[in-house]
Amino acid sequence: MTTEPAPLARPKSAIDAVADEYTDTLIRLNPSFATTLGLPGHESEYPDYSPAGIAEFAQAARTALAALDGLELQDDVDAVTLDAMRERLGLQLEIHESGWDEAELNNIASPAQDIRAIFDLMPTETSRHWEHIAGRALNVPGAISGYIDSLRQARDSGRVSAARQVSIVIEQATKYAAGDGFFAKLASGAKAATGSLDGAVQEKLDAGAAAARSAYTELAEFLRTELLPSAPQKDAVGRERYSLASRSFLGATVDLEETYAWGVQELDRLIAEQEQVAATIKAGASIAEAKEILNNDPARQLKGTEALKAWMQELSDRAVADLAGVHFEIPDVMKKLECLIAPTDEGGIYYTGPSDDFSRPGRMWWSVPAGEDTFTTWAETTTVFHEGVPGHHLQVATATYRRELLNNWRRNVCWTSGHGEGWALYAEKLMQELGYLSDPGDHMGMLDMQRMRAARVVFDIGFHLELAVPERWGSGAWTAENGYEFLKENLPISEGQLNFEFTRYLGWPGQAPSYKVGQRLWEQIRAELETRPGFDLKTFHTEALNIGSVGLDTLRRALLS
Repeated sequence: MTTEPAPLARPKSAIDAVADEYTDTLIRLNPSFATTLGLPGHESEYPDYSPAGIAEFAQAARTALAALDGLELQDDVDAVTLDAMRERLGLQLEIHESGWDEAELNNIASPAQDIRAIFDLMPTETSRHWEHIAGRALNVPGAISGYIDSLRQARDSGRVSAARQVSIVIEQATKYAAGDGFFAKLASGAKAATGSLDGAVQEKLDAGAAAARSAYTELAEFLRTELLPSAPQKDAVGRERYSLASRSFLGATVDLEETYAWGVQELDRLIAEQEQVAATIKAGASIAEAKEILNNDPARQLKGTEALKAWMQELSDRAVADLAGVHFEIPDVMKKLECLIAPTDEGGIYYTGPSDDFSRPGRMWWSVPAGEDTFTTWAETTTVFHEGVPGHHLQVATATYRRELLNNWRRNVCWTSGHGEGWALYAEKLMQELGYLSDPGDHMGMLDMQRMRAARVVFDIGFHLELAVPERWGSGAWTAENGYEFLKENLPISEGQLNFEFTRYLGWPGQAPSYKVGQRLWEQIRAELETRPGFDLKTFHTEALNIGSVGLDTLRRALLS
């Protein structure tokens, strides 16, 4: 392997110092974040999920914003940092003032899942690693207790997630706590992972697993007896809360009605393009018939999760090899991407970034619903590009790598869904543009994923704002019932995945549209730059990724100024 020269470091500014100090504060307040970054010293700790802990995060944001006041810009990098911090931290304080940060509860991205999920990122090779895992498991009760305090205080102030979300989290918590659930398997699997384990460590691990199981049992009981009776049956969150959520996930303010109308048009366009591709698979075939042909093609089938994992890895490695140095700058340290089957069966595909020093590589995880063991390559090729290269891995790892240019907040903290997910969808379309999806099946798979994201724009905005259903899909206002049928028509996923995704959209307002809306904003920025003399695609990608995952309004100002 060649050794690449280290890029020249940019002198740190006063604004960088504020950003780095704020990052250090976040790591102190959120030790799980240190684990995510692969930083030592916080291996067994959790953040304080209580109202007092949440207030500390808000105070840290206020302190950082105050420290930025009056500081002079050193260069364009400072200008972006200042713009991004004021937007991100200011919005965080708006959300805190709304009180909804104490009420966080849904089926995918709330403390109920986060407290468990951090174990997925903890190393397991040595007895010392398992001692850290045992220590964190022993601290699960304290984390859960603080979380319950916040949910209770939010409830007393009239802020409770919908009953549907409470019910699904009861199921999840009960599953984590079961005798054959996550924590029980964690303790029983330690010896197999290491080959041997010190008896004292195993004893501590068993105690930690028992404590964690008890804590999740307590959470399930609290949700069942105290929160569920106060939970509203209505899933739609309304315009005020939705607007705040949309800004949070996009880092941009968009006209929600105009975006909804665009989503309807984009969905129609994608369906028409799928019809054209279907005809190339078989003359006169409908979309459903063409997909059935693809599904029945033995050359496009994978049986079992090991085959899925191996196929993901091979495709990902090939993309890295092909794109490096041609369409993207990919340093050697970023070329390793691990493709793994997730330890849960809740559904979903996701990416976790590398550790700060790249000793833990970026990873693509596939959470396979129970009972599913057959997969089709035509449907998933574009997903590998989305999660890996040139999608999330290239985006996240680039920011982590550019320590000579970006402060720690820009590299490791600032993540905006619309920027990140919009880039990943842009990456899917880019791979078509570069010829990697020329096979009609792979093209159909990419269109399926794009169609799914467009349908989510329509349903998510339409449902939560209670807008009218487009004529093509029915009449009247959106409801959970007609929404489920609409998603069933437009999301090319299994019933288990559909149920998970449907619940996710209802309980995590504004997040799902950020993918397609983010892609739209990315493509608008590129289109404007293409009108300028000297535009070069590789240079655009390099400059854009070197900025990091800022809000999309900040990105637009940075690239178009």
